Amino acid sequence: MTWRNSMTWQQTGSRIQCGALNGKTKNNLGFLKGNMFQLDDVIEAQQFDREILSAIFEVAREMETIEKASRGNQLLKGYLMATLFYEPSSRTRLSFESAMKRLGGEVLTTENAREFSSAAKGETLEDTIRTVEGYSDIIVMRHFESGAARRAAMTANIPVINAGDGPGEHPTQALLDVYTIEREVGKLDGIKVGLVGDLANGRTVRSLAYLLAKFKDVKIYFVSPEVVKMKDDIKEYLTSKGIKWEESVDLMEVASKCDVVYQTRIQKERFGERIDLYDEARGRYIVDRDVLSVMQKHAVVMHPLPRLDEITVEVDEDPRAAYFRQAKNGLYIRMALLKLLLVGW
Repeated sequence: MTWRNSMTWQQTGSRIQCGALNGKTKNNLGFLKGNMFQLDDVIEAQQFDREILSAIFEVAREMETIEKASRGNQLLKGYLMATLFYEPSSRTRLSFESAMKRLGGEVLTTENAREFSSAAKGETLEDTIRTVEGYSDIIVMRHFESGAARRAAMTANIPVINAGDGPGEHPTQALLDVYTIEREVGKLDGIKVGLVGDLANGRTVRSLAYLLAKFKDVKIYFVSPEVVKMKDDIKEYLTSKGIKWEESVDLMEVASKCDVVYQTRIQKERFGERIDLYDEARGRYIVDRDVLSVMQKHAVVMHPLPRLDEITVEVDEDPRAAYFRQAKNGLYIRMALLKLLLVGW
């Protein structure tokens, strides 16, 4: 897993960080049309800085125009994308497959690789990746183990996109979340964001926190049951970047202050046999009309979906309910990433 143009990855603790994010190799000319993308893989939110985010968002806006104006785009004609999903997915897998097909590419897919691939026979992830890369030009993978995407990228000689690795990260979701915030709120600096729900197991909120740390004067509120509080590594990272954060048990108070209320479901599948802890956490924080009544008029409610009962259906009718627009934005971000990884700027 490497950066192009001699940019190198550095192993730091339990994660990989790119030297370019530390300002060692920065070149605005890299965003010129025809140049290769700065990344070989998309594995974690920490890979991106503000300049790259801005450039990716510009390409995403171009993709929105393409998707709306033409059904016959051939930008990725001749390219094959393999989707390896070891955990259930509907939005992420379908949006990637739609993104590839919207740009003229083709898709090889396995919906439940954990049960219906050679993994069920005991094949290692590395052997699976070495095999699948022989059939495709890019791999999009979701896995139940944190760090699996990094292992895949270190093995493969083609681009790998992390579509979620257990309780680790979900970088493309974070990209579409920040893209959505910019479109809905109109800015990214100086915003207040409330992250609500399962913050211990939610890979989406972890990746989003990493990206929000790139912006100025951001404040993040963590609202969750005690058993699924945000982990210390994220809090320490935010503090190291000068980002203010606060834990709260009062959703109404936080909602009244925030530009974004980012709700998440309590993830039953992460509790194993401790159903008692799941029952303790579920239903504690629900976004309903009462929460909407204290929110500012410009503020929005977001959710990575799927939703259970943590946002009531009545909220859908409010224009501040942005979660379905958010999901649609995922198509444009993923179209942009596929274009950039396969053919460049």
